[in-house]
Amino acid sequence: MNTINSMKLSFLSKSVNESFARSAVAAFLLPLDPTVAELADVKTAVSEAVTNAIVHGYPDTLGVVSIEAKLTDSGKAVIKIRDKGVGIADIKQAMEPLYTTSSDERAGLGFAVMQSFMDNVRVRSAVGKGTVVTLEKNIIRTAYGQK
Repeated sequence: MNTINSMKLSFLSKSVNESFARSAVAAFLLPLDPTVAELADVKTAVSEAVTNAIVHGYPDTLGVVSIEAKLTDSGKAVIKIRDKGVGIADIKQAMEPLYTTSSDERAGLGFAVMQSFMDNVRVRSAVGKGTVVTLEKNIIRTAYGQK
């Protein structure tokens, strides 16, 4: 599996940047010729991961959220959303449906949504150092650049 294209972007942890992030990733995936449903799945998962970084990674301050994405010659998209915020003390608990650390009206379904729309979701985190969410989606109908 060789990387055939990659991109990186960073933005401030402002909620207005969530739509920018999901749109940028969606545009990057277009050469894989995803279906509308596949594109919607990825956009939803990216939206959830970016929202988690903004709301939970930087609850009381502004920080930077970074996205790295790559496309492989086998038709796989790998997307990493990273923050250098507060981190997650218990990843297993955080990934449980309905669990949230937020005091507002959050449903606690972000990771469950990501898992339901992506082929693979991995989370690495360290308290005080931040979190990396890796999302993978196989779009194997057409390898990049081949129709």
